[in-house]
Amino acid sequence: MKTCLAIRHVAFEDLGSFGPALEARGFAIRYAEAGWDDLAVLDGTAPDLLVVLGGPIGAYEDDLYPFLTDELKLIEARLKVGRPILGICLGAQLMARALGASVHPNGAKEIGWSALDLTAEGRTSPLKALEDVPVLHWHGDTFAIPEGAVNLASTPITRHQAFSWGKAALGLQFHVEATARGLERWYIGHAAEIAATPGVAVPDLRTAAARHAGHLEQAGRALLGDWLDEAGA
Repeated sequence: MKTCLAIRHVAFEDLGSFGPALEARGFAIRYAEAGWDDLAVLDGTAPDLLVVLGGPIGAYEDDLYPFLTDELKLIEARLKVGRPILGICLGAQLMARALGASVHPNGAKEIGWSALDLTAEGRTSPLKALEDVPVLHWHGDTFAIPEGAVNLASTPITRHQAFSWGKAALGLQFHVEATARGLERWYIGHAAEIAATPGVAVPDLRTAAARHAGHLEQAGRALLGDWLDEAGA
């Protein structure tokens, strides 16, 4: 059986719809809890797939969250051997940083549902499954595109929404794994951020999720499957 190691930063930001999709492809999933489990003892090169999930901290906040140092080393080791790695939101930012690119505040929070503007390269990548499909955005930071990587998507608020680095490394700033049911936990866990962000409210987020989450789940499965095939996972 193939193995997937998912690094999780907060309990409610999990693999979401990707969990059942990976299990259907024969993956046994294990979570490592950042800030709780000792990431320094993990072999990031061992699993068939490494997924680095999202969270409400900055990828550059090593002074506040010392585990980031070990997490970056784990990601760097994975990238060095060229085995499949997927980063989502904070995970994509950590991948960008591990590849030498800057991660910094975006200047504006992007929280809510909207479609991506795919680049020419994005339209021929696994992200083609997301053409005209609203995805969930939930971030205040952004990353530069690492040297040797390819920019795949943007939005008016965030110029860099996704990148690939070779065939086996994919970073997604947005959330394609989110489900309507799972987001009910986000509304609780991110209550303070929602309340502090003008123009963002739980009823509106819930209504948008009811409208878009089903389509995103289908498109997300297609994206994941195509990328895993390309990455050889």
